[in-house]
Amino acid sequence: MIFNAPSKFARRMTTIAWLASSALGSVGYAATNTETVAKPEAPATSCPALLSRSFNRLQDEAPQNLCQYAGKAVLVVNTASFCGFTNQYEGLEALYRDYKGKGLVVLGFPSNDFGKQEPGSDKEIADFCTNTYAVKFPMFSKTTVIGSGRNALYTDLAKATGQAPQWNFHKYLIDRSGKVVQSFDSDVKPQSKQLVSAIEKVL
Repeated sequence: MIFNAPSKFARRMTTIAWLASSALGSVGYAATNTETVAKPEAPATSCPALLSRSFNRLQDEAPQNLCQYAGKAVLVVNTASFCGFTNQYEGLEALYRDYKGKGLVVLGFPSNDFGKQEPGSDKEIADFCTNTYAVKFPMFSKTTVIGSGRNALYTDLAKATGQAPQWNFHKYLIDRSGKVVQSFDSDVKPQSKQLVSAIEKVL
């Protein structure tokens, strides 16, 4: 039996088909590789142990996790509505307004621990803060900040600084990493050079 050799035209078409098939295979492989090496997402900011806890919001008692403030400088203050230092609300709100864009948050914790100067309900305290001082920085439900019944945040703040609040409007400054930097007595005003300088150093 005699077999005819393939013509030049047939050989040429076979070569073209093989080249096209190889090219398509390479494209498919490249596309697959591109999907495989997609860039990983950046890790979220971790929450420091000091902030890893929740407190109820003053206005509506909705639980608020302090981890939402991770990565910020935090000024923690125990407050009262009928104290000789109550007008510090104005200065604290000014601090919050002036520095929140740079990463500062002020957290207020009303307490009736000193001289029974915060006797009201959460609603009464919230109304007072809003109507009298136009407070917009975060405030939390009335709590205990001294003694064996104090809340866990204040236990850790006192342990870190060696200082528990001696009166209303004691202040603790926490840096962006969640480390307690400094403690300030009640008579240190929000606009004092001492406090403002410390805040600016951690921003």
